[in-house]
Amino acid sequence: MTQFINSKETLVTEAIDGLLRGTGGRLARLNGYPHIKVVVRSDWDRAKVALVSGGGSGHEPSHAGFVGRGMLTAAVCGDVFASPSVDAVLAGILAVAGKAGCLLIVKNYTGDRLNFGLAAERARAFGRKVVMVVVDDDVALPDLPQARGIAGTLFVHKIAGAMAEAGADLDSIAAAARRVISGAISIGMSLDTCTVPGSPKEERIACGMAELGLGIHGEAGIEQVDFDGARRAMTMVVERLAPAMGKGPHVALLNNLGGATALEMAVLTEELARSVIAARIRWIVGPAPLMTSLDMQGFSLSLLPVDADDEAALSAPVAPHAWPGLSAFGAVEVLPLPDGLTPIRPMASAHPGRRALIAGVCAALAAAEHDLNALDAKS
Repeated sequence: MTQFINSKETLVTEAIDGLLRGTGGRLARLNGYPHIKVVVRSDWDRAKVALVSGGGSGHEPSHAGFVGRGMLTAAVCGDVFASPSVDAVLAGILAVAGKAGCLLIVKNYTGDRLNFGLAAERARAFGRKVVMVVVDDDVALPDLPQARGIAGTLFVHKIAGAMAEAGADLDSIAAAARRVISGAISIGMSLDTCTVPGSPKEERIACGMAELGLGIHGEAGIEQVDFDGARRAMTMVVERLAPAMGKGPHVALLNNLGGATALEMAVLTEELARSVIAARIRWIVGPAPLMTSLDMQGFSLSLLPVDADDEAALSAPVAPHAWPGLSAFGAVEVLPLPDGLTPIRPMASAHPGRRALIAGVCAALAAAEHDLNALDAKS
């Protein structure tokens, strides 16, 4: 598959610089290319608790897209689907951690746990106060010894970020992060795998099939099923999440895995509103690409039980444009048509000749659909 890149070797560094050029000076990077790829807040003064996250690239806007006031202080970027090095993570910690300390927010993958954990130990040896939390929100494979971390990580970023911005201490923020992690649940579904730059695409999912529970690096999920429309897809996702939901109202985060169109995501939002858990969802984040898997044509749904403090933290204003905000998940408002445009239901009359004529015209138009669409597309 042809992609808009120059080379896989320069892909991540060029993408980071492209991101930074559009932030108006709010963000910067450490001078460590190509091995150390760290995006930081340029306005950071170390007076508050720093939040550092990251991992392999290919999940944009996660994580560099969420660096900014009210969310992350720094993001450590690895190569595509590869954990950043210990030195890179350590550089990120030392660049932003002051006396208030630093919280590392890590997705539950072996490389990330190992490298972020070792970097935390080294940072403590430098006298920094560092706490690490590990997100494991994926409910797809309950028999795994440790669940994977996916889009529910963003709940942690946002709630911890709001607390840090408000001046909370490290212990309080870490406790809140662990509470959010314990309540967040997620699962994804896709019609296709992703295209890793420089590698042949894995054609694992046949046309007409969908895979439930696959990972954000293209890891195999629970099962492949016959695809039967958006309604059935959302129903299957909800059936997996519902038994694990907590008490009280929830926030839903509807995440585009990278290749689904805006139309598809809007239809999935409507199907979520028609689902058996809709009455328990008070707020929604998205639909939007939040933690993607390159160009994967799929979506994930994350749920979190929330109280008033969580709602306030999730709705607090932030600088990163990638965060779509928190919206009430409610009924569709329908307004009356302007005067004179209300449809009139005609009374049909029995006239076989005209009926046959109209039916013939309709059949001819339907048969010419392709040609008519081609004409419509011309300027």
